[in-house]
Amino acid sequence: MRHDAPISGIAAHPSGYVATAGYDNRVILWNASGAPVARGWHDHLANQCMFNHDGTLLASASSDYSARIWSVPSMRLVALLQGHQDDVEMAAFSPDGTMVATCSRDRTVRVHGIDGRELALLEGHAADVISVVWSPDGRELISSSDDGTVRRWDVAGARQVAQIDTGGIETDTLCVARSGTIFAGDDEGRLSILTGDDVHRVQAHRAGVKRVVWDESSRQLLSLSYDRTVRLWRYTGGGTLEPHAEGQLPSEIWPRSAAFRSDETVVFATFGSSFATWTPASNRWDVSNVGPTGGVNAVLELPDGLHTIGDAGLWRLDGTAAGSMGSLCNFLADFDGSLLTGGQMGALFDARSGKVIVRHRSPLNCAATFMRQGQPHAVIGTYTGEGLVVARSDDGNMSVVASIPMHANAIKDLACDGQTIFSVCADASVAWHDVETFEPLKHIAHAHDRIANGCCAIEEGIFASVGRDLTLRLWTPHGMEHYETPHRHSIKCMAASAGGTTLATGGYDGTIAVFDTSTRSWVGTCRASSGGLSSLTPVLDGEGYLAGGYDGHVYRITVAPVVRAERVL
Repeated sequence: MRHDAPISGIAAHPSGYVATAGYDNRVILWNASGAPVARGWHDHLANQCMFNHDGTLLASASSDYSARIWSVPSMRLVALLQGHQDDVEMAAFSPDGTMVATCSRDRTVRVHGIDGRELALLEGHAADVISVVWSPDGRELISSSDDGTVRRWDVAGARQVAQIDTGGIETDTLCVARSGTIFAGDDEGRLSILTGDDVHRVQAHRAGVKRVVWDESSRQLLSLSYDRTVRLWRYTGGGTLEPHAEGQLPSEIWPRSAAFRSDETVVFATFGSSFATWTPASNRWDVSNVGPTGGVNAVLELPDGLHTIGDAGLWRLDGTAAGSMGSLCNFLADFDGSLLTGGQMGALFDARSGKVIVRHRSPLNCAATFMRQGQPHAVIGTYTGEGLVVARSDDGNMSVVASIPMHANAIKDLACDGQTIFSVCADASVAWHDVETFEPLKHIAHAHDRIANGCCAIEEGIFASVGRDLTLRLWTPHGMEHYETPHRHSIKCMAASAGGTTLATGGYDGTIAVFDTSTRSWVGTCRASSGGLSSLTPVLDGEGYLAGGYDGHVYRITVAPVVRAERVL
């Protein structure tokens, strides 16, 4: 019993149990020796999990819009917590174990009894709510959001009692000490210490802080960042954090979640089949039980065959291993005889040679290629919002020739029509940059209602984008055109056919939808994979597409006479 996709969330209990929530929809319970004991299932990605105080129950949050309560150690389903209209990011037990709070990308916080009854709905955040914790006395909830605020809520009265501005910066994570001090981490790498009305900030990391964890017994704060570091801090009051220990994350670690297993050890979520352990005193990592997972994150058809890469960083050609990058990779781009790829470690590779072109301070998400001044160029989208422009020098080596400040948040996708670079961002914005000068041409802050995940070029001057708001938007010289999609779950990716006559969109639930660009209408849908789709690319010939699946397979999508999917790898 192992995970088949990256582990997004992890929890630990003094009894020795560890629980993991994975992108394979599984929640797995592990015993003190690290062996799997039992598992539960969600209908979609499992995002986070948490034990109750005495370790008899486990709550898990999922992108199936639900949270679930499981008995420990049997992992029998005890209650289903419903009501949210988007991904549930976190579920947290109250200190007395009688209630569970959930937060969601639908911008709400809900409170449930452990029997599943909804007790309160807390509304007020203006963007996705990513983290929620209980006050030590169980009377209040504290939530953080992409709207750049931390809010406190009176549970009994179901009302907001305080709002703390974090400078408009997306704040993904928070935790609270028994004293009531709140610690929050934001996308600029800062830690905020909130005591009453006072806010003290510490520049803790070079990229976004994705998780903070407080350990009351040792009075240590852990911060985990996309700059690939973990740091431990001592807090003695007065708004001051003292650095205590630091570790560089191995390539297996996904810096989304960690938990204190004891005063001496910390367990981590990974891109692999099991969890990892860190001993800060010796700075020793144990990843011995972490095996590779087979998810495909990018697929590209070239004249020499079908290329894929994914969670394990393994580059395959027609299904046969051709090289290894050693860490999760998110994209593939054909570039002047080279094959560009990169991902969580911030390294940009030429997969064909295995060489590292550049190492960036944050993960790499996407890429697009274009011609500039008669020479091939590529732009790489980063988690921290820069577009890294790569070109080949006179000696034949590739290097970064420009860094374009495109967005204030993660670039989710890029496209180019030969004249303009178009980009979409996690903050729902879109932007246009000139190919020749790299200067910004236009920026729309709220182009989508939710995170914009994918984009493509249809023809010169016309781009398309999709987002978590389940809409397709066409950006033309005459303005924006808005189309509702047939999707019912978040849209992850999109592509235009070689001739630009159709667009395909792919969802986290595995659904493909095809749009006719001439009639401006949807022509059909199908479900390619129950495991969700990560990427789409046009086939070399014809109007079809290839889709990469989180289940490790590649699917060929035909659009006529009906939209249909067939597994090819």
